[in-house]
Amino acid sequence: MPRFLVLLDVDSTLIENEVIELLADEAGSAEAVREVTFRAMNGELDFEQSLRERAATLAGLDEGVFERVGARVEVTRGVPELVAGVHAAGGHVAVVSGGFHEIVDPVAERLGLDHWRANRLEIVAGRLTGGLVGPIIDAAAKSTALREWAAALDVPLSQTIAIGDGANDLDMMSNCGLSIGFDAKAPVRDEAAVLLDERDLSLVLPLLGLPRA
Repeated sequence: MPRFLVLLDVDSTLIENEVIELLADEAGSAEAVREVTFRAMNGELDFEQSLRERAATLAGLDEGVFERVGARVEVTRGVPELVAGVHAAGGHVAVVSGGFHEIVDPVAERLGLDHWRANRLEIVAGRLTGGLVGPIIDAAAKSTALREWAAALDVPLSQTIAIGDGANDLDMMSNCGLSIGFDAKAPVRDEAAVLLDERDLSLVLPLLGLPRA
């Protein structure tokens, strides 16, 4: 099989959770953050503006929150099988997230992913400031990651697969060879080439002509 790359969104795709909402639970701002997240994923709000607004509610949390929240993260059914199947066929698995490196890094390492990229929260003196540092991973940045990793791996874009659920995934899905909407919100349901509504990512394997374990 030719070289290929599978790129997934993280929140509500690779994992069952929305990490910003788990962090907001710790900060007491969960209800407000959940509403903003819903509107952003449905394309009603600018992603960067909504991310900064939600991150601001986390100001004052101690950095130990990442360990507490990390323990609550639930990997979506079928992810280990998907990763193993893609790797066995010579492919690569990457994730790009509008969430945060502080949570994504240990999950990606544990799953044996090849590449990942996410936002980063600002921490000063052991506490979150409510700010962000570094480039914002928005819809355009997700598409850039797809193209950069494909080029680095010598994978033609026609051999890339993008899997996501929300409006922030549309750019990468429009630039890949096969777009898969996973239990997707309305904007993605209108654009994805394939829709998977059962929350089992091993179901991606047959779409790639690969066996399920």
